[in-house]
Amino acid sequence: SPHADLVSHLRAAWLSGKTRPMEYRVAQLEALGRFLDENKQDILKATALDMRKPPFEVELSEIFICRSELNHTLNHLGTWMKDEHVEKNWVTQLDSAFIRKDPYGVVLIIGPWNYPINLLLVPLIGAIAAGNCVVMKPSEISRNVERLVAEMLPRYLDKDCFAVVTAGVEETTRLLENKFDYIFFTGSPSVGKIVMAAAAKHLTPVTLELGGKNPCYVSDTCDVQNVARRVAWGRFFNAGQTCVAPDYVLCSAEMQEKLLPALREAIAEFYGSNPQESPDFARIVGDKQFQRVQALLRSGRVVIGGQMDAQARYIAPTVLVDVQQDDPIMQEEIFGPILPILTVASVDDAIAFINAQERPLALYVFSSCKKVVNRVLERTSSGGFCANDTIMHMTLTSLPFGGIGT
Repeated sequence: SPHADLVSHLRAAWLSGKTRPMEYRVAQLEALGRFLDENKQDILKATALDMRKPPFEVELSEIFICRSELNHTLNHLGTWMKDEHVEKNWVTQLDSAFIRKDPYGVVLIIGPWNYPINLLLVPLIGAIAAGNCVVMKPSEISRNVERLVAEMLPRYLDKDCFAVVTAGVEETTRLLENKFDYIFFTGSPSVGKIVMAAAAKHLTPVTLELGGKNPCYVSDTCDVQNVARRVAWGRFFNAGQTCVAPDYVLCSAEMQEKLLPALREAIAEFYGSNPQESPDFARIVGDKQFQRVQALLRSGRVVIGGQMDAQARYIAPTVLVDVQQDDPIMQEEIFGPILPILTVASVDDAIAFINAQERPLALYVFSSCKKVVNRVLERTSSGGFCANDTIMHMTLTSLPFGGIGT
């Protein structure tokens, strides 16, 4: 198996106890901070080359979030590492009983292409903090970031304990044949199943950060301009290539009539009359991904946007209406700058619609009525929930990131 020697080398380093002391973990985390600071311009350049990511989006979603996670971890590491003493029963009163947080060992992190720095380094921060040795595999689809990470990151971290592997699909499949003690994978549910099956052969625990169709219910009582701006921002950030983006809107027919002009206005305000010329709008990452998203435009009816340029991998911020539940666009995560609107008669119909699908990674609701917000929150299940905004829950290091199923 390729990389077997590398995994053995890392395992020997881990067994030596090198990664256990707090001072070691802090030194590696601080080195990671220097990597972010000293390579910021190169990160901006690489993400621009891969998918024309706007600098502000990179600063916010890649660098700021990694920095926040690093600072949070460095501030709390001492507390996290302490043994947790537990209650004793009458026969063990003279004994010591405690929970010790142990590192897993040699862990594998497989990063995605849509947030190639954030979704590789945030799990890495956790893995370093816990005292693990780590193999990182950045996505081969975001080629320029992959090259940057492979060349530069090893210059900052201890090579005995941390390694970057570049691999395509076949090589990654072979890499997964090695025994790891934990695997953290971010990507599609279909690949997630392959990762989980490979992990099962070694009884390796996994975290699968997948995706799905995140519903956004807009009630009749809300500030329409506010909703339009926040939904447009969350949907079209990174050209819609965000696993927690609002995937579709559920609202009444009356609300749809009010929402459409407000969305048109918000899109023009954010990206100008021709978003293709805007420096603030990203591109689809590759031709294969472009063709998949393009095919989804056959669903419903385009009321805003719809323009495309295959050579530039550009799809305009687009809004669809007259979308049916069985349309192709409702069968998979869109992962592009398209927002379908489906009409429902009531909040209960919206809840029934949401609960008939796979449980989403994020769920959004807009309403000025607390009862409506709480009703949706109590009667649905999702990895994250955000009322009267989109994506902002992701900026809080204090909130865990979780979910069930996809």
